Parts: sequence; C-alpha cells; structure tokens
Amino acid sequence: MAKIVIDGNEIEVPDHYTLLQACEAAGAEVPRFCFHERLSIAGNCRMCLVEVKGGPPKPQASCAVGVRDCRPGPNGEPPEVLTKSSMVKKAREGVMEFLLINHPLDCPICDQGGECDLQDQAMAYGINKDRFSENKRAVTDKYIGPLVRTKMTRCIHCTRCVRFTTEVAGISELGLLGRGEDAHIATYLENALTSELQGNVIDLCPVGALTSRPYQDSARPWELNKTESIDVMDAVGSNIRVDTRGREVMRIMPRLNELVNEEWISDKSRFIWDGLRTQRLDQPYVRVNGKLVAAGWNEAFDAIKSRLAVTKPAKIGAIAGDMASVEDMFALKLLMNLLGSANYDCREPGNVLDPAAGRASYLFNTTIDGIEDSDAMLIVGADPRIEASILNARIRKRSKSGDYPVGVVGETSDLRYKYTPLGTGADVIRDLLSGKNKFAARLKRAQKPMIIIGQGALNRSDSAVLLANVAELAVMVKAITKDWNGFNILHNAAARVGGLDIGFVPTKGGNATAQIVKSSELTFLLGADELDMNTLSGFVVYIGTHGDKGAHRADVILPASTYTEKSGIYVNTEGRVQMGNRAAFAPGDAKEDWAIFRALSAVLGSPLPFDSLEQLRELLFAEFPHLMRLGDVLPADSDEISALAKKTGKLNRRPLKSSVEDFYLTNPITRASSVMAECSALASGRNIKIMDAAE
Repeated sequence: MAKIVIDGNEIEVPDHYTLLQACEAAGAEVPRFCFHERLSIAGNCRMCLVEVKGGPPKPQASCAVGVRDCRPGPNGEPPEVLTKSSMVKKAREGVMEFLLINHPLDCPICDQGGECDLQDQAMAYGINKDRFSENKRAVTDKYIGPLVRTKMTRCIHCTRCVRFTTEVAGISELGLLGRGEDAHIATYLENALTSELQGNVIDLCPVGALTSRPYQDSARPWELNKTESIDVMDAVGSNIRVDTRGREVMRIMPRLNELVNEEWISDKSRFIWDGLRTQRLDQPYVRVNGKLVAAGWNEAFDAIKSRLAVTKPAKIGAIAGDMASVEDMFALKLLMNLLGSANYDCREPGNVLDPAAGRASYLFNTTIDGIEDSDAMLIVGADPRIEASILNARIRKRSKSGDYPVGVVGETSDLRYKYTPLGTGADVIRDLLSGKNKFAARLKRAQKPMIIIGQGALNRSDSAVLLANVAELAVMVKAITKDWNGFNILHNAAARVGGLDIGFVPTKGGNATAQIVKSSELTFLLGADELDMNTLSGFVVYIGTHGDKGAHRADVILPASTYTEKSGIYVNTEGRVQMGNRAAFAPGDAKEDWAIFRALSAVLGSPLPFDSLEQLRELLFAEFPHLMRLGDVLPADSDEISALAKKTGKLNRRPLKSSVEDFYLTNPITRASSVMAECSALASGRNIKIMDAAE
C-alpha cells in the first residue's frame, strides 16, 4: 500500500494504482475518454490531466502515471496531487477545445444524444468560445457489419473500440489507420467485424461515432422505461437492462455484474429485440380438418380437455424448452402430477444429466468468476465461443494473464485464444486417463485445473460412459479438492439448470424426452422448439411465443409471454439463481405460462393450489429453498463427482462437436429476428443485402 495526498486529503491505496484510480478512491472527479478499467492504458485523450506537486511543471495524464512513480516530498511526505488547481482547469479546457475542433455539432440528430460522455464533459469542462475558424474535418463512414453503425466524423480517437476488439473479443480487425489529420478508425480490410461481442463497442464509444444500427433513429433515452432483467439467449445468465417505449422493446443493454458477465453481453443478447415483436402468437389456435384456426381460450381448453378424457396418464408427456422460467416448469410439473403422469423432461433427447446424481454432476462448479483462478483447462465436446461467448471472453481474459494451457477434445474452431487440439473422438479421454496423451501431465501439474464438458458430449449413445470417464479424469488430476471443484458442465439453455434443480425429469417409470416424442399420445410443449417435430407423435399442445417449429406441428396453440413480458426465476449454468422482471406486456391474448396451466387445471376440474405468481413462488420455495437466494450460488458436494466416476463402458470414436451449429439462430426469438438472420447469413458467407453505411 502507498500513501498519497489528493486535494489535501491523505489516503492509502495499493501501490499498483494509477493516479486516476487513486483520485477516484479519494472521491475526486477526474474526466476521461480513453481510459477504461478493463482495457489497456492508451493515454490518448489527455482529458484526465492532474497536477503533481514536485513533479514536472506541467499537467500529467493521471491514467498513465502510477502512484509508485510519484516522488515523495523533501522530508519524506507522501506525494501530493491536485485535481482542481488553476493549472488543471486551464489544461482540461484546452483539451476539450482541441477535441471539439473537428467534432460536428450534430447532437440533435445523434443517437448518442442524452447519454454522451462528450456532451456531459463539454458542459463541465468546456469554454464558451472557439478560437478555431478552419473547416471541420470529414471522414468517410465505413461499413463494419449489420450491428454497428459508423459516423467516424464524430470520432475523437480514444481507441476504446480498437482495444476492446483486440484484447477482450480477441479479433485484430479494427484499428487506427493513417497519421495526423488522416488518422481514422476502420477495419483493416474493410470487411464486417466477425466477433460475437462486437456490440459492446457501442457502449464503450464515448461519443456518437459507433452506434447501434438496428436501433438508429428509433428513440431517445429519456423516452424509454428501463427495467433490470436477465438474458435467456444462453445459460450464462447475463445481467441486462431492457429499455421499452409503450409495449415495444426498443433496445437491450448490459448491466454490471462482476461475477457473471462483468459489463459485456453477446450480440445475440443485445440485438434480438426485433424478434420479440415479429411472428408472435397473440391468440389461441385449434387444428380443424388439418388447418390451424383462430379460437378463444375456452375453445382451446375444451379441445385439450376432450383429448385428455380419452388419453391414459401413461401416454401424456411434457417437454420444457430452452427459455422456460423455473415457475413455469414448476407449474407444468404440478399439472402433470395432477394428471397422474411422470412423463416430463427438460433435457435434450438422449441427454444423460440426472439430478439424482447430485447438483455437482450438472453445474459449472468452478463458477464463471472462478475461471480466473484456474491454471489449466480441458474442454470436451464444447465450443464456448458460440455456446457461451461471454464465458469464452472470461477464458480469454485468463489466458492473457499468464501461462494457461488449454486442451480441446472435439472438433475445433477459432476460440480467440491459444489451445492444443488433442483429438476429436471420445477415446482421447481414455488416452488422458492412461497417460498416453501428454496433456494429462499438464493438468496434473496444475494447482487448480478445470474441465468443461459441453452438451455435444452429453447426447450421444456413449454419453453416460463419457461423463463418468471425464469425472474419473477430474479426480485423477486432482481437479476435485476440498476447496476447488474443477468439474464443469457448460449448458447452452437458460432453462436447463433450473429444470434439473426442481426435478423436471421423469421419475420412476416415467419417460424421458426421446421416449415422450415417440410414444406419447398427448404432449405439452413448453416452448420446446429444438426438437425433430417429424418424430413427434400424437396430439400436441404448444405453449409458446412465436410461430416457429412447435407451433407448426401443434394441434392446439396457447400463446405465452416472452422473457421480457413476465417475471421469472432463471438458474444459470453455474447454479446462480437470478430473477428477470417484466419490462413490457404480451400482445393480444397471450398470457404468462404459469397462468395458462392454472386456468387449464380449473377447466379440468382440479385447480392447482395457487392463484397468483406470489402463491406459486411460496410453493416453489417451500420445496426448493435455495431458489430464494437470488444472486447466490449454492455450492454442490464435490464428493458427487467421485461417485459419478464409477460407471464403466465402451467409448466410440465418433467425433465430438458442439451442439450449437449457428450462434445467431438458436431459438424462436432469434429465428424471428431479421437482424440475427442477416448476421447468420454474413457469418456463413451467403449472399445478403448489405445496408449502406450512410443509412
């Protein structure tokens, strides 16, 4: 720790702090444009100037000067820094004047207006005159993709975007080209950006040079209602803010959560909002003579009641989809118990995860934040970049901080960090166990090794044996200790862990997803669209939000609410319980899923024991108390991994590959989004209409 005096107040700070961080710790306001806590120091903007007593007789860039670099006073007094002196005031006003030489005065038409750092700091540190009469410089706008719109005449060359794409996203596609007056930000080859995290440069840009292309000219920030919620596009559980105007979601922004997503979100989380209002189901439908016909709720319920009357309980099934909330699955489970059926499941066909084996057998036990504490990693049957891009950024962050061996078993891709491909077949796990593969020695030498098993390894014919072998490997390399659990399951569905936690899997005598699809005479699909609908037999009741695969196969459609239109609990891949909040209202006659099941049970003559969401949660929390602990992760028993390792069998050589084929099109909301369709087409190289950058 080091002592330093800031504006007359002596404080003690870590000696690795910069002066800017020390000033903030002392409560002094220091303006900045280029500095960002999660990016390298550039020292471009010079807005953070301070006066250092005893130093050179000129203002210092506080972001680039360390506390340990300051000289003490003549008698050993702590270094003294001034942030409000006349020298500092004059220097900041001069810097602001320079920044505004070429910056256009187009605030009234700029999407950044109202939440622009340059606007705010010009009000605080600007002067009321301009000594420059030359014409302002103009820069040609470049097309860098369908997500980020460029207006580079506004750019102040802070290079936050360049540093983010290079350091966090892991792509070297954006840079500061040219010198002097010709300097400008652009992609090196004038192509679109390829990162799944590129939308974060919009938040990082302190001016209106990089804005959201889908959102452009749509709304002003003061028109929007802001609701804190949770993302369900993957199982990471990124914290988001949903901005709405009236009934429409206008944009989705990240919220700070150091333990989950820091302050980033993926492009899929950020830009799917146009899919929330297209192809929506807004009234019930009943299939009559082979065609779906609009109906009322009573007609739809009567059709279901009539079918249930002639269907044996053993032939009734229910499958929960990837975005169902815990309350919705719990209500459906209560309904299935009421009907006398144990045929319900929240897993993919063939998935072998079982809550009976303990929570440690299906959680990301290391936790997302714990990745930074690990010192070696093995990835089995997963592609974190497309399955959980925010989690992958955390792995890249760890790989940049020092020696970090990463081995991959399965089909490989560009993960944005260095790794060692160990082979594609599951038999590689046997080689690691026997020591034939040298990477096993690197795992053994590590103090805190971790293993990630993806969904691509969990829905094969040999998945149970493969999972047991990986658990055995985790025990062998000492990834399971008293204070460290390096055995991790990477989920890609927001509903999966919550469903496993409440036991939304078949009990004794019940059928799993694969058997429900083949043999049920009546099947409830709770937003379950990621199935092969051609194999689905019998009468299908689809409770969902969009006219997607499940709705096309359904005999009765019951319109439901999306995750932005209801309050719901979601448990992310690490077992962290979080709650999403309602930001808008569902269109037409669409209802919340739990309310649909409650109304249906009343029509069937046996109402479920709740009349409101609060009463439903009371029942839920009474049976599963850990779901009350919002924001917490209930640690699982690591001994369960040792028990999991006891299963034996034969592994096949079929290549392991990710269960996600297209990052941008993974659920009904994304498939309804024109923005995601354009991104998918661009990523796959298909011919698409490229929007003019000047639009």
